[in-house]
Order: sequence, then structure tokens, then C-alpha cells
Amino acid sequence: MTDQAYSPGLEGVIAGESALSRIDVEINRLILRGYDLVELTENACYEEVAYLLLYGALPTAAELAAFNRELRTERALPGPVVDLLRTAPVDAHPMDLVRTAVSALAFFDVETRDNSHEANVRKTVRLMAKIPTAIATGYRFAQGLEPVSPDAELGQAANLLYMLRGERPPAYEVEAMNVSLILYAEHGYNASAFTGRVVASTLADLYAAVTAAIGALGGPLHGGANEAAMEMLLEVGDRETAEQWVLDALREKKKIMGFGHREYKNGDSRVPSMKKVGRQIAEAVGEAKWPDLADVVEETMLREKGIFPNVDFPCAYTYYMMGIPIPLYTPIFVASRVVGWAAHIIEQHDGNRLIRPNHIYVGQEHRPFVMLADRG
Repeated sequence: MTDQAYSPGLEGVIAGESALSRIDVEINRLILRGYDLVELTENACYEEVAYLLLYGALPTAAELAAFNRELRTERALPGPVVDLLRTAPVDAHPMDLVRTAVSALAFFDVETRDNSHEANVRKTVRLMAKIPTAIATGYRFAQGLEPVSPDAELGQAANLLYMLRGERPPAYEVEAMNVSLILYAEHGYNASAFTGRVVASTLADLYAAVTAAIGALGGPLHGGANEAAMEMLLEVGDRETAEQWVLDALREKKKIMGFGHREYKNGDSRVPSMKKVGRQIAEAVGEAKWPDLADVVEETMLREKGIFPNVDFPCAYTYYMMGIPIPLYTPIFVASRVVGWAAHIIEQHDGNRLIRPNHIYVGQEHRPFVMLADRG
């Protein structure tokens, strides 16, 4: 045994330093490179926030235009990756498809093994550009449809929706998607970002680290929570039955998906921004059922357990009202968070030390060896 402290789930453990983001629990704000995230959602596009995470400063108009040109140049997938997605089982989960596609993209990047800062930034731009294409391509193949080529006139948010559907989305949907991409872009040493940093600390390449991060994100206690939250809301059914459904679920010790967050004790600072665009979508489509139902669930959880929703909760019903299939919710999270992961991986490579914690052994001691013939 040891006298060293042990924190299950590494709760409260300081595992490193980062200049990317900070959660200010006193004022309930998420800060990205010194900027209030809410202010970014109200004034910036996703590409500006991605540039900020990669380069440390918001872009000038000329820098943003150049960044967008890079993204639009890199959106097409290599033919063999398209073929891989075409031949995947039709019932494969989209998270499995995007994880496999990212791993396969490493074959076709001449800089895959180059861990220099400059090469990692260039690879990040390629992944930012290609991941939405991979998500849409895999989804359309599974539906028996041919993929839709990227539209060079559209930004990241609009282009993702366009490639999924084959038609340009309305402005209110683009705005909602843009806000969700910004809100999901970076969130400190979460499970997937930390996974990426652990892998990067071995000096594995950016593709390997991002692939591992995608694997971590897919779990229902992390990125998969948005899918689980919408499935739960569908089970709840309507506003009139919502309160009793929650009370029954709590009595039966069921987990209410989309609620609680280890870093936020007074509510997830990202929720109000997402709820706002959710209401805007509801007004645009003329159907307030889901935000109304969600409000009852939220009020009941706060009254009964003192637990607030996290950003996955309003994001789930917002995507649903936009007609986005539930299995695509977490892959869209990937399309957003890839830049945050990459920024963490770049930080790790730039000032690396192998991440190798200790553990407390709780097994047996001093067991005598018994020969095979004598083991009964």
C-alpha cells in the first residue's frame, strides 16, 4: 500500500497546463484563449474560433479568408477512403465510420509522421475539412444514397448540413449549427482531450491521437450523451407526462441523460446559448414541443436533485428539430471538437513529457507458485 492520495476518476487532479481554455466556476463562464465563449457564439463563426484555438489570436479578415480557402481546398476525401465508407456495413454506427475514416486518412497524408508544430497545424486543417465530408459520405452510403460533393461557397456549418441533405440549409439552421460547433469546440482536459494528450505524449502522430480521442468521445458518459439524451426525451413523450416520468425514473435510480457535469456545480455555462438557438429553431419550424418538454424535465431535476442540464441536453433536441438523425449527433461533436483536440495535441508535442501516472495495487501478495500438475 501507499500513503499517496488517490482520486477516483482523477477528480480534482491537476494533470497539466494549457493555454487553450479555462472554466471560471465563480462567474460560471468558459474562457477560450482569454475570450468569453458566450461572446464568441454571439459574434464569431466557427472558423474564427478554430483559428483562435490553433493560432492563439482571432484572425483578421485577410487571415480568415486564407484559412477558409485552405479548408475548402482540403474537403475532398481520397478515393480509397470513399471506397472504405462505401463498403462498410449499412448498420455500422456513424462514430465507427468517422473513427475509421480518420485513421485511414493517415495513409494519404505525407506529413503524418511529422510532429512539428507547423505540420500539425496543417494536418489539423485537413482533418477539420475532411471530417464533415466523411460523416456525410458514410451516412449517405448507409441510406443507399450517393455522397454530395462539398460546396466551395459554404462554410463549415452550412456545408455539413448541405452534404447530409443535398440542398442548402436555411440561415436559421446554419446559425444553430454554427453555435453548436463553437460550444463544442474545446472544453479543457475532458476525457477525449486527455486521451489525445496521453497518446500524443508517446510521440504518436496527430492522426493516432485524434483517432483515440474519437474512441473516447463515443462513450455515453462523454460525447454519446447527446444521443442518449434525445432517446430519453422521445421516451418521455410530451410535456404533460414529463414531470412524472422524471420522478419515476429518479425513484427507480435511472440516470437522467444530459444532466450534471463534474466541472460545473451551478450549471453548464454553454447551456443558455444552446437553449436560445433551440428556441429559434422551434419558432422557425413552428413546433415548440421539445424545448417545452425539456424545460419541464430541467425544472423537475433542479427541484428534486439540484442538478442542472449540460450542453448535450439542449443540443440534442435542437438537432432533432433540425431533422438531424440521432446517430449523427456525436459525429457532429467530432467535427467540432477536432480542432480542440488538435490544439491539445499540438501543445503536448510542443512541450512533451510522457504521461505515465502511478496506481495503487489492490491485488494479492506473496502467493506461492503451484505446479500445473498440482492445481487440482
